[in-house]
Amino acid sequence: MMVDDDQLDRSFAALADPVRRAMIARLSRGPATVNELAEPFPITKQAVSRHIQVLETAGLITRTRDGQRRPCHLVPAALEALTSWIDEYRLETERRFRRMEALLNSAEAKTEDK
Repeated sequence: MMVDDDQLDRSFAALADPVRRAMIARLSRGPATVNELAEPFPITKQAVSRHIQVLETAGLITRTRDGQRRPCHLVPAALEALTSWIDEYRLETERRFRRMEALLNSAEAKTEDK
């Protein structure tokens, strides 16, 4: 799943809030209703609904209808796309560190040979 800059901005902005990160953590264990997501927080249902809307807009969660219930679901592919984006930079940084380490080891070996 390719992520454009706007999608990255929305996703990271959504994840910048600790309440929304906690909601994502809760949804990683399975679907939950608004009431279930609101339970651990001392905030209004309106605030919880706004957090859910931000997560939906970011594409990190979806909502379905199950009779009277409207459970929220995590979108694993959205998190995987973010992880892939981060991994690109992590891997490049690790490659640079390995090259630097090899260069330092080479310089050290040359110094010891003298």
